[in-house]
Amino acid sequence: MVKFSLLLCGAVVCAALGRVSQADEVHVAVAANFLGTLQQIAEGFRKQGPHRVLISSGSTGKLYAQIVHGAPYEIFLAADAERPQRLEREGRSVKGSRYTYARGRLALWSRDARRVDAAGDVLRTAAVAHLAMANPRTAPYGLAAKQTLQHLGVWQVWQPRIVQGEDIGQVLQFVDSGAAELGFVAYAQVKQRDVGAYWLVPQTHHAPLDQQAL
Repeated sequence: MVKFSLLLCGAVVCAALGRVSQADEVHVAVAANFLGTLQQIAEGFRKQGPHRVLISSGSTGKLYAQIVHGAPYEIFLAADAERPQRLEREGRSVKGSRYTYARGRLALWSRDARRVDAAGDVLRTAAVAHLAMANPRTAPYGLAAKQTLQHLGVWQVWQPRIVQGEDIGQVLQFVDSGAAELGFVAYAQVKQRDVGAYWLVPQTHHAPLDQQAL
C-alpha cells in the first residue's frame, strides 16, 4: 500500500511539475497524515532535477480554507474526498484532475504498550485520564475518531477527557510528550515505531478515509 501510494502521489507531483515547467518550484498542500510520504517524494525530486517541492502541511479543513482564500498551491493532497470535491464544484481546481490516491487507516496508539490491547477495550474501560484526537470539524482523522467512539457507545464518556489537536501530527506530539496517554492517529504514523503499541481500528467503525488529490 505504501509503495502504491508513493507511485500515485509521485505521478500527481510529476503532472503538476509539467504544468509549471518554467518554474523552479511547486507548492504542495498535504494533509498531516501523508506528510512523511510526500517528504520522501520531494527528496527524490530534489536529487533528480532542478525543481523544488515546497510543502505546507496541516489539517485538510485548514488547507481547504487557505486555498479558498487564495493560497497558491499547485497540488492539494487531502485526507478526505469532501474538500477536493468542494473545490471542484466551486471551480477552484483543474477540471478532471481529482482522484483518490490512498485510503487511510485509523489507529489508537500509546507509548505505553500495556495500555493498548488488540481489541481496543481500553476505550470501553476508560482507564486513562486523557485521549488525544484531531479536531473532527476540520481533520478527517478526527472525524473518524469521533465516529469510532460513537460506534462503541463511549463518545459521551470520553468527551471531558479529550485533548484536541489541530491535526494528527499534533495528536502524535501530544502522546509523545505525555500530554495524553492515548491518541487516535494514522496507522502510517506508528506502524514502524519501535516503542508503544497500537490498535488498528476496524474500518467498519467509521466512514471510509478515502484521500483525494487535485
